[in-house]
Amino acid sequence: MIFPNDLLPEAITWLLLGATVITAFTLPRYWLHLLVITFASALYFANVNFVGVLAITAGLAVAALTREAKGKWKIAGHSFVVLWCLALVLHLIPGFNNLLVLDNVITGPESIPFTLYLNLDKPMIFFGLLLLVPTMLGKRNILSSKQVSILAISFILLPVVPLVLSLVKPELSVPSWWWVFALNNLLFTCVAEEALFRGYIQRLLTQRFNPIVGIGIASLLFGAAHFAGGPLFIVVASLAGLLYGLTYYWSGKLSYAITIHFGFNMVHLLLFTYPLAK
Repeated sequence: MIFPNDLLPEAITWLLLGATVITAFTLPRYWLHLLVITFASALYFANVNFVGVLAITAGLAVAALTREAKGKWKIAGHSFVVLWCLALVLHLIPGFNNLLVLDNVITGPESIPFTLYLNLDKPMIFFGLLLLVPTMLGKRNILSSKQVSILAISFILLPVVPLVLSLVKPELSVPSWWWVFALNNLLFTCVAEEALFRGYIQRLLTQRFNPIVGIGIASLLFGAAHFAGGPLFIVVASLAGLLYGLTYYWSGKLSYAITIHFGFNMVHLLLFTYPLAK
């Protein structure tokens, strides 16, 4: 069972967090209010303690102040926020009690087991970077037919790469917990990762240098972040990063990159061994 009865009340915190993420894209003036309510719920259900709340508050405050800072203070603020994001990704900030929802499950007989937590710390990256760079959500550009074709063909061919590298095998499966995986992956994992690698790193490097540098470095860093899967997995993740980066650059919308990222992950889950083959 995905949510035993004794975990159902705690799940309220992540329902509120999901609503906060959606609100950031649809009604941006209200997301901070919902985030406060989310953490009030998290405190009540002991998903976080006051140390964690103070750490998140400090990061969000520095991000908001850095947005208007100049000179050395701007550099210092950006440096702090980047380190804060890394600490959240690596779960180094104390005070969080993330919710275990899948423990050593498998999608099929050829897949290796994996465990899934609903994280409260990592998704905070999105909100911190949104305060730091409010324009990262972007404005929609009209994609040309050539651009759409390139993105579509790349999306279709990308799953072939891990197949050729023997990282995965074909395995059609629809596990009973697919919806929990989908919600977590879309609202928390993909949003946080795209905010960091595309909305912040790629955007900053593109403005400072050029799109090739921005997309290229952001993609390599995205690949490196998947080091736990091994060298070949880093290659696949880097290629995926190129697809997400092009999507963001051409469309101008972070939500488009998030959608493509999520789509690829769902194809992986439903059509191939997940996360890797035995």
